[in-house]
Amino acid sequence: MTGTRKLPILIARAVFPDVEARLRAHFEVETTPAGVVWSQDELVQRLQGKVGVLTTGGERIDAALLAACPQLRIVANLAVGHNNFDLAAMSAAGVLGTNAPDVLTETTADFGFALLMATARRVTESERFLRAGQWNQWSLDLFAGAEVHGTTLGILGMGRIGQAIARRGAHGFGMRVIYHNRSRLDEATEADCRARYVTKAELLAQADHLVLVLPYTPEAHHSIGAAEIAQMKPTATLINIARGGIVDDAALAAALRERRIAAAGLDVFEGEPRVHPDLLTVPNVALTPHIASATLPTRMAMAMLAADNLVAYLTEGRALTPLNPDVIKAGP
Repeated sequence: MTGTRKLPILIARAVFPDVEARLRAHFEVETTPAGVVWSQDELVQRLQGKVGVLTTGGERIDAALLAACPQLRIVANLAVGHNNFDLAAMSAAGVLGTNAPDVLTETTADFGFALLMATARRVTESERFLRAGQWNQWSLDLFAGAEVHGTTLGILGMGRIGQAIARRGAHGFGMRVIYHNRSRLDEATEADCRARYVTKAELLAQADHLVLVLPYTPEAHHSIGAAEIAQMKPTATLINIARGGIVDDAALAAALRERRIAAAGLDVFEGEPRVHPDLLTVPNVALTPHIASATLPTRMAMAMLAADNLVAYLTEGRALTPLNPDVIKAGP
């Protein structure tokens, strides 16, 4: 820092006042008005001269942006996921990336299980029916859905959130838990989750409720497509709280329309905030706008951790949750 001038940073999406105040105590802060989402060109323009930026996971940090913003030293995501980062390009440019793990695990697992239950028990479908004034009599099979307790819960991606969902299913609902992951968990963790490792094919074939919690990578793109859906039970439900692009949304919409699986619950979408139009026309899907971590305490913790990473790196040369820690050796 030169003299008393504070280092300039950008908050790329509107955040809570307390987070902004935390950053203003250390930096010269440019904010973004509520409701504004910068285009890539606008983001590059706003980043001119900035040494740091707080991002939400929707801002793409790639080689072209880094080349156009040579003073940038740190990008702090307030999300766990960081598929908006080209980490190799960031490391090559000497730019640190950070994310916000751990603080949203339990909240996101709560929501994942809520979406599972809403999907299985046809909550949103029946609410639309009621709001439309179509409920004029009771019948034995009126919105009869799928059981949750005692059924088989399948989890694809068994990181922190996957494990938290497994514990809810096993300990709270007496579910048989099976999972598939890039690597098998240790025996103690499996015992804590009451979870059994299976192949992906076995997971698809056996799960009554399949929850997706794997990170997005190019290799994970369309991990669930038409071929995978064809391996699932026709009575099964599919829940995606992972990332858009994990599921082939067009293939899923077709399967739902043809009742090749019973229902789906989706919190994330390919190309969000756009939603595949076919998903909007099938009744047997519960849709939410990427809100799995949306409680006020958790969202505050996510944003504050991103702010703390900015402060720690730009004032002390360290970071709480670095994604490419080798950059730290060179200093900010």
